[in-house]
Amino acid sequence: MAKQKEKKVLDKKGWVQSFELIGKACINKDYTFKIDEHSKKSDWIYNSVNLNVDCGERFGKVVCELMGGYGAGRNNIIYVHGKDEDGGDDFENRYQIDFDDRFDEDILKDIGELCFIKIGIEKDINDKVVVNKFLHAYDAIKYLSENLKDGTEIKVRGQLKYTVYDEHIQVRKEINSIYLPKEKDKYKAAFTQSMLLDKYSIGKADKEKCVFPITAYILEKFKEYNGNDLTEGGSVKGGKFVPLRKAFEYEYDPEDEKSIGRAAKLFKVKKDMTLITCEGVFIEGGAVVQTTEDDLPDDIKELVEMGAYTLEEALTLCTDKVGKERRMLLTRPVIKLVGDDNNKIPQIQKFDNKYSEDDLVLDYLIKKDEDEDEAVEESETETTDQDDEIDYDAMIDSILDA
Repeated sequence: MAKQKEKKVLDKKGWVQSFELIGKACINKDYTFKIDEHSKKSDWIYNSVNLNVDCGERFGKVVCELMGGYGAGRNNIIYVHGKDEDGGDDFENRYQIDFDDRFDEDILKDIGELCFIKIGIEKDINDKVVVNKFLHAYDAIKYLSENLKDGTEIKVRGQLKYTVYDEHIQVRKEINSIYLPKEKDKYKAAFTQSMLLDKYSIGKADKEKCVFPITAYILEKFKEYNGNDLTEGGSVKGGKFVPLRKAFEYEYDPEDEKSIGRAAKLFKVKKDMTLITCEGVFIEGGAVVQTTEDDLPDDIKELVEMGAYTLEEALTLCTDKVGKERRMLLTRPVIKLVGDDNNKIPQIQKFDNKYSEDDLVLDYLIKKDEDEDEAVEESETETTDQDDEIDYDAMIDSILDA
């Protein structure tokens, strides 16, 4: 009997999934911030921010978020990493500090810069931006709630996190930093995402939208998935990577044959799995079909003339607020300079044969029986609009499990 080929372990070395938003902060006093909220299920006390950034007409209002807290009746710790000899982040030197020591300067000076959330939304008397560093999201959110004003132009950077809710993949934009933008900065809603492609990834062109549908695999780590324990009883810290099948789009120019050819060449895979890193933009417009006075039916125009409704009220009532559009539009592959300082060459970040197709066929992707799924549902989170209710207790459960 032929020996079965051993599957390659999934990892995210060289993987990128980040975002950058530039636009106006949209602050809703009843929704954007939750300060010192108490969980209904535990002793957890938390702060959260669910911030809409108005990135302009093309991109729309894009939501980003942050959440952090502590247990009132437990010993709270913060996981950090140190610095190397040159002052850079040393990810191999990982350790933990007490939650109560998060402002101790003697401790903070040895912690790597990437452990901090950085906020620069105020200026000093010399018109220079004042940067505040926070080791914990709980404190960063409180500072934002007291200092970030509605309509302030900001630049937000962070990491994309993928979760599963009700069998649908959700994309969360977790904040790492917020700054005042520079004068040259233009409004945008951009992301950079690594993904795995197979021979089925590129679909048939949508001629109305002028896009190719691109279905790729995103790797995210779960402690529990489809009712399966991915920690193997606690022995595997953090759980295992799950390949989530996520839909993107790639825009092409219908008048340019080369544009269509580039899409086919870029995303076509002959066999196995190809790793590619692409830049893209979020399109999260309101998708509102605005009614004008000429569009009003004659009977409604008569009501306006009678004074039963003002013209503004009638237009508002007759405007079709269809479902919000959410798209992740890929624009181009990432090019990176590689090699030593004296001989750097540009390289498209696309690597064939990263995995075989069998490497992504995993036992724990098979869903268990319905009665075993309740624990999974409690650990999943959902990103919603400001008109929706967020299950913060479910979000807390996922943070506590992390």
